[in-house]
Amino acid sequence: MSKESLYIFKRIMKARVQSILFYFFRIIPINTRKIVFCCIEGTTGYSCNPKYIAEECIRRNQIGKTEFNLVWLVNDTTKEFPHEIKVVKNTLWNRAYQLTTAHIWIDNSRKQLEVRKRKKQIYIQTWHAKLGFKPTGLDRGASFSRIAYMVSKHDSDMVDYWLSNSDWYDKTLKTGSLYEGKTLRTGSPRCDILTNSSKVDRQRVRERFHLPYNAKVLMYAPTFRGGSQGTNRKIEAGSHMPDFNQLIDNMEGKFGGKWYIFLRLHPQLTARHINSNVTNECLIDVSKEEDMYEILAGCDAFMTDYSSAAFDAMIMRIPVLLYADDYAEYEGERGQLLWDLRDEKFPFSLSESNRMLEENIRRFDKVVYNAKIEQLCRNTNMLESGKAAENVVEFICSCADCQG
Repeated sequence: MSKESLYIFKRIMKARVQSILFYFFRIIPINTRKIVFCCIEGTTGYSCNPKYIAEECIRRNQIGKTEFNLVWLVNDTTKEFPHEIKVVKNTLWNRAYQLTTAHIWIDNSRKQLEVRKRKKQIYIQTWHAKLGFKPTGLDRGASFSRIAYMVSKHDSDMVDYWLSNSDWYDKTLKTGSLYEGKTLRTGSPRCDILTNSSKVDRQRVRERFHLPYNAKVLMYAPTFRGGSQGTNRKIEAGSHMPDFNQLIDNMEGKFGGKWYIFLRLHPQLTARHINSNVTNECLIDVSKEEDMYEILAGCDAFMTDYSSAAFDAMIMRIPVLLYADDYAEYEGERGQLLWDLRDEKFPFSLSESNRMLEENIRRFDKVVYNAKIEQLCRNTNMLESGKAAENVVEFICSCADCQG
């Protein structure tokens, strides 16, 4: 037996043993008003698509339209949540009890292998991206491991409805997520705040970080490098990073005003590996903020390498820039990206060096940029109306016994 086969055998045996708890708790009836939320296997707090669905549930509870019992599974129970949500530590025992007795599951990531769903329960998978760059699932080819396939297939087989925002995303689900079930064309709940972004959001963000009201902000959110679980995901000092001083000068030269950079690292990265000589006044680490989208709603520009958040940020019609000095290398390791970043019809300019970034900022044309975005939205039949969370909860309420 190979080392991989032995590891998979152990994972399967462990999952079967742990699944006994899920069958044990079936002696308790399903609570038809209970909704259990989770984000990234409990590793993150009150954020992403589940957060905005929960917010809408709370709103409806407060005005007497519904009587939902809201539960959130999280590893760190010291994280902040609204008092209307029961926060439960994400242990095996708690996970088995809470999930087995709930009517609705809301998640943005995969459930563990031991999880078992019973009849009459509804699992809504929101996922944590829609339009995106990176191949996932079977589209990753050889880099999609056997254990990753097992976990993905196990979860997808339990899902009843998968949230979607476009025809493009629907078409990726079969191979990218191993899912062939029903979709709900609601849009992305986490994008509601971006679609409805206002001066209030700008003021809130600047007050939060003690910036002048007329300050201009670019959020820079790089992804981790590496296509496999065993790859080093830390950003080493200076690797794949733009020249922040030059970036600020370029943005101020093109758009005017005083610019700041909000550095938003992937949860699996750490800010202590960033080595920059930019002053603290200009470079602000927002990596530990639970909800990236509450901050993004008050930004004036966005930059990443391969994060799907680029497609979310474009909803605001703010400049979106791509900086990826390892584009060819990354595709060689991860697999061909789902979009050709060098295509002139693509809205976001690709910079593979600081010099290219400077030139792309200088040449940025808002009219041309917006026209390309509109074309992309038409081609994908994309829906982000700002009412995604409302649409999801409306669907939940349409299910039997959900009405208050």
